[in-house]
Amino acid sequence: MQSVEPSGVINERQREQFREEGYFILEGVIPDDHLALLRRECERFIDKMNARMDAQGTDVLGITHRNKRYFVSNCFRDQPELRTFLFSDLMADICRATLGDSAFLFWEQYVVKGADEGMAFSWHQDSGYVGYPDHRPYLTCWCALDDVSEENGTVHLLPFSRSGIRSWVQHVVQEGSNDKVGYFGNDPGITVTAPAGSIAVFSSIVFHSSSGNLTDQLRRVYLGQYSAEPILSPDGSKLWGNAEPFLRDGKIVAGEPPPDLPSRLDDP
Repeated sequence: MQSVEPSGVINERQREQFREEGYFILEGVIPDDHLALLRRECERFIDKMNARMDAQGTDVLGITHRNKRYFVSNCFRDQPELRTFLFSDLMADICRATLGDSAFLFWEQYVVKGADEGMAFSWHQDSGYVGYPDHRPYLTCWCALDDVSEENGTVHLLPFSRSGIRSWVQHVVQEGSNDKVGYFGNDPGITVTAPAGSIAVFSSIVFHSSSGNLTDQLRRVYLGQYSAEPILSPDGSKLWGNAEPFLRDGKIVAGEPPPDLPSRLDDP
């Protein structure tokens, strides 16, 4: 099969910025029907997480803190309609422009900050949550379901040229929040201020953080994360996250059976 060229959604300047700095921003690119879908399902999955905490008699599960911030993952397994966005032409264009002609869905989750008391999130690499260095950096698509700003807890990105780091680093767990932290410098990073439907596209080794939500509305984000190859545990015995085929030779192959791989770990 012939490789498929990226569409005009992503320009050469953005592709170069990703190679040099590890990120770029696409403003207002999520179609209205997909944005409505992602918002609708977000409310349902927050309710499910609250019910899960109720059942366990707690207000904290991992890095989720009731009414302050929520991380709800693998929602596409419970609601297959989310696949229409995850495996869309838009996401295929982003993957081709960053990962190349091979891509797998690695992970997805809602990341929501509660109104008034939404917690900040510490400086980290997404690869820091994988927990070991021997994996090829993957891609995070941080999809804003609301207008995002400093006031409601948007993401801050630290470009490669400012962090001086282009590789996985060891993270430490922060007591209380349970965050993994990998950067302790003073650089505030680049603040992503963008309208709903925008996507911050960045490498899993780019440091990022977010401030608290000081508004009276939720700050809702949906993450789609993709890898150029299946990510396995260090000994190769387990699949880390998911490895759902998305692109092969640049063509969308979503829905095809995954390759023969070890069973999946519970969480990345």
